[in-house]
Amino acid sequence: MKIKALIPNLFTMLNLFCGCVAVVMVSYSEFECAFFFVCLGIFFDFFDGFFARKFGVAGPLGVQLDSLADMVTSGVVPGYVMCQMLKNIRNPLVMNMEWYHIVLPYLGFIITLGACYRLAKFNIDERQSDSFIGLPTPANALFITSLPLVVIPFVFYLINNQWVLIAITLLSAYVMNAEIPLFSLKIKNFSFAKYKLQIFFLALSLVLLIFLQILAVPLIIVIYVLLSVINNIVTKKASN
Repeated sequence: MKIKALIPNLFTMLNLFCGCVAVVMVSYSEFECAFFFVCLGIFFDFFDGFFARKFGVAGPLGVQLDSLADMVTSGVVPGYVMCQMLKNIRNPLVMNMEWYHIVLPYLGFIITLGACYRLAKFNIDERQSDSFIGLPTPANALFITSLPLVVIPFVFYLINNQWVLIAITLLSAYVMNAEIPLFSLKIKNFSFAKYKLQIFFLALSLVLLIFLQILAVPLIIVIYVLLSVINNIVTKKASN
C-alpha cells in the first residue's frame, strides 16, 4: 500500500484522538481545553477529505473511519458538554428534586443521538456532495462546545437556565437532521457575482471573530443557518 493512501486515514485518526482528549477534558469541566481539541479535531477532519481527494485515494474505508471519528469529536463531545452544563446548574427551584439530578442532565445526549443519525444519513445521501442539507455535525459541535465559554452577562444568564439548554439541545438535534439546504462554503474561483453570499458570510464571520471573540462562534453558526434559509426563500421565489 502506498504511503499517500495512509495519509488521509492518519488525519482521521488524529481527529478521533482529539475527540477522545476532549471527552476527558469535559469530564473535568475543562471546557476551554475541550473546545480547543474539538477545533483541532475539526481541522484534521477537513484535511483528511482534502488529502483523500488530492491523492485520489478516497474509498469506503475512509468514509466509515471519518464518520466514526466525527461521532466522537462532533457527537459524543457536544452531548457530554451539554450534559455537564445541565448538571452544573444550581437552580433552587429544582435542587431538591431527585429527578432533576438523575434524569435532566442526560437529556444533553440527545445531541449525540441527533449527530449519530445525521452522520449515518449523510453517508447514504448523494445530494450532499458539494453542499449540505441540515447542519453538519462539526458546525453543531462548535456551537455547543463554545456555549460554556461565553461570559457576557445576558447570554451567560440565558445559557445557565436548564430550560433554555434543553430547548437548545432539541433544536440542535432537529437542525442537524432537518431538510434545510445550506449554501456551500466552497469557493472554486474568484467570481464575486457567483459567490457574493459566501464572501459576505466569510467577511462577516471574520469581523465577528475579531470583535466578539468566542461569542462570535455560536453567532456565526446561527447566522449561517439563517442566511441559508433566507437564500432558499429568495431562490425559490426567483425560480417561480
